[in-house]
Amino acid sequence: MLYIQKANGEYAVAGEDDVIYEAITIYNRYFARGEALDSPDKARDLIKLKLAPYEHEVFLCLFLDNQHKVIACEEMFRGTIDSASVYPREVVKAALQHNAAAVILAHNHPSGIAEPSGSDKAITEKLKQALGLIDVRVLDHFIAGETVYSFAEQGLI
Repeated sequence: MLYIQKANGEYAVAGEDDVIYEAITIYNRYFARGEALDSPDKARDLIKLKLAPYEHEVFLCLFLDNQHKVIACEEMFRGTIDSASVYPREVVKAALQHNAAAVILAHNHPSGIAEPSGSDKAITEKLKQALGLIDVRVLDHFIAGETVYSFAEQGLI
């Protein structure tokens, strides 16, 4: 049984809607402007929460300042059930608009298999190169499926 704390401090048995509401509240708090993403686990959990409901590929960017505080979380591209077209020019443009010092890239695999494809590795490298030209660091690229794969943890960034 799951309990939640209400605004008045009392605890109540949580229904499905309560759990969903609590998850959305946590998500909004951490992706709010100014929240520092100070651990890969925090970023991983929040990205999985953001991308889990989609039945098609979605590519998003977390734009961060030089202290790794969130400036914006922006859905950049939508695709089909097994691919999404990603345009480095648009990511660079958005990074400049947000005045970002760093980015975390993320997308989902609706199949549930979080292993990166050759295309995932290639676009990550293209984005690193393009963003590097404007002094924006790519901190990680997460792929959300049944688990969440981190390029940084696997030594690919």
